[in-house]
Amino acid sequence: MKSVLTTAIASADAAGRFPSTSDLESVQGSIQRAGARLEAAEKLAHNLDAVAKEAYDACIKKYPYLNNAGEANSTDTFKAKCHRDIKHYLRLIQYCLVVGGTGPLDEWGIAGQREVYRALSLPTAPYVEALSYARNRGCTPRDMSAQALTEYNALLDYAINSLS
Repeated sequence: MKSVLTTAIASADAAGRFPSTSDLESVQGSIQRAGARLEAAEKLAHNLDAVAKEAYDACIKKYPYLNNAGEANSTDTFKAKCHRDIKHYLRLIQYCLVVGGTGPLDEWGIAGQREVYRALSLPTAPYVEALSYARNRGCTPRDMSAQALTEYNALLDYAINSLS
């Protein structure tokens, strides 16, 4: 799985050199932010179901046409799958917080997603809305510290940009 450490080592290895000072500074910065990332991961773990439900509700509120017959959210099965997908993205973000890199999102959430959504005729805008809601709902100090919220929001932004 890709993390800051594995990325720095792989980059140096591919160039046939030892890790440079900037490689090591990148790793050190990641280690210094580890406490904040773990705080965010823990807070998300405790509230994952509620955050996913609120995000799902926000996307359906913005795109109510999805509930119309034949649309992506028109049956109970489709609704459950949409909610599951939002929860899946949030769980991947939680994994990214733990490992300190975008590896889980890259490998399990982003790779091939556009092709899958196109093949199934699923719009990505509702997922963008759901993740944007999750990002905008976060509040410091109510939910987590400012640094933890920054780490969490950065990964949400990464996922949002991949879907846009």
